[in-house]
Amino acid sequence: MFPEYRDLISRLKKEDAHFARLFERHNELDHEIRNMETGVVPADGRSIEVLKKEKLRLKDNLYTILRQAQTSA
Repeated sequence: MFPEYRDLISRLKKEDAHFARLFERHNELDHEIRNMETGVVPADGRSIEVLKKEKLRLKDNLYTILRQAQTSA
């Protein structure tokens, strides 16, 4: 996710607890969705859709933080 911000992401994960929590939650959702889609964890389409929407909101929030941090650097 966001390979162009790799260094900034590493820095923010260490320096910004809020960013780190959002990033971790995004990764957790990614893992959970993948398990549901592959049948490791039983789920219906609606449950997967809800998690994907949450993951997308987190990604948008992370991107906003990255852009703001890049601008202020």
